[in-house]
Amino acid sequence: MLATRWEPWTELNRLSREMDRLFSRGTNGSVMGVGSYPALNVWEDDDNLFAEAELPGFCMDDLEIYVTGNQLTLKGERKPPEHEGGTWHRQERGYGKFSRMVELPGDIDAENVSAEFKNGVLHITLPKSEAVKPRRIEVKAN
Repeated sequence: MLATRWEPWTELNRLSREMDRLFSRGTNGSVMGVGSYPALNVWEDDDNLFAEAELPGFCMDDLEIYVTGNQLTLKGERKPPEHEGGTWHRQERGYGKFSRMVELPGDIDAENVSAEFKNGVLHITLPKSEAVKPRRIEVKAN
């Protein structure tokens, strides 16, 4: 029978990773880190910027969207699950409040922003301000 050799550095590294995992969970049982959740995709065409955020398990009443100049802010809260008379064996899904602000590459026409929440994905259409839209300049020849 082979004896397993104890490796103190391996154990310290494992402990360090576990502590990082525990402390990265935030406060009050929340695993949603401020500034990192939800992950966003942002892209643009000539007229609009578009943003997508995956928010499974959220209700529309628990989401807020703000646009100011060239900043998009998402705020929300996923409520913790309520289970009567049971015992948790594993709890990995995050819950709690979040606030995420991203700077956009140009000013937005805030009056015409639209948002749709479908199948747990928030889709936001952010029309560009007329001042930042590309304009074709006519060149006059003499």
